[in-house]
Amino acid sequence: SGQHRVLRATAQLLAPVGDPEKVICVGLNYHDHCQEQGVKVPKEPLIFSKFPSSITGPFDDIVHPQDTSELDWEVELAAVIGKRGRHIEEAAALEHVLGFTVANDVSARDWQMRRNGRQWLLGKTFDTFCPLGPAIVTREAVADVHNLWIRCSVNGHRMQDSNTRHLIFGVPALVAWVSRFVTLAPGDILLTGTPAGVGVFRKPPVFLKRGDEVQCEIEELGTICNRVV
Repeated sequence: SGQHRVLRATAQLLAPVGDPEKVICVGLNYHDHCQEQGVKVPKEPLIFSKFPSSITGPFDDIVHPQDTSELDWEVELAAVIGKRGRHIEEAAALEHVLGFTVANDVSARDWQMRRNGRQWLLGKTFDTFCPLGPAIVTREAVADVHNLWIRCSVNGHRMQDSNTRHLIFGVPALVAWVSRFVTLAPGDILLTGTPAGVGVFRKPPVFLKRGDEVQCEIEELGTICNRVV
């Protein structure tokens, strides 16, 4: 009918998937992101994870931990798995994807890059470090998931501005690759990597502080906006 059942202004949107079995992430998966840090393009997908407890709503606050002074942003295309599978063929991989949404892979760079033996998990998985939303856009409704502009702004200043065509490994390749190691289950979330423009590789580096507002948006998928507190 085009009529809202509930006025948007009166509702709080939660993350479209709140308690997945897995949150799977991909590092160094945009050509421009590799270039900005002077590293070679990976020959295989670089996989890490966040705990599901890091997920928060599309307009909820990001809590700045006392344990970090290097809080950073990463706008990412997220694929939501809709069909269970293991050893999925790349040609059939999109059949296992329900749809797509916007994610911010919030990162504590000191913990990611220097502490905890340089393992990435702790720096990526503080509570509220995975804002997600505003909704799942079904796969059939997206014209070409590998040709969408993807952007992030901090306090209204554009920090990241790229396109998913710059992905090194596309969604089908990632789904097929991850399914070689683990069974993908409905509701699992796959963050596909971030483009150039993150704070840590700026000269000088720029990090988030309390009071900042981070807006992540992807063409056809929508916008999430989170305040750092």
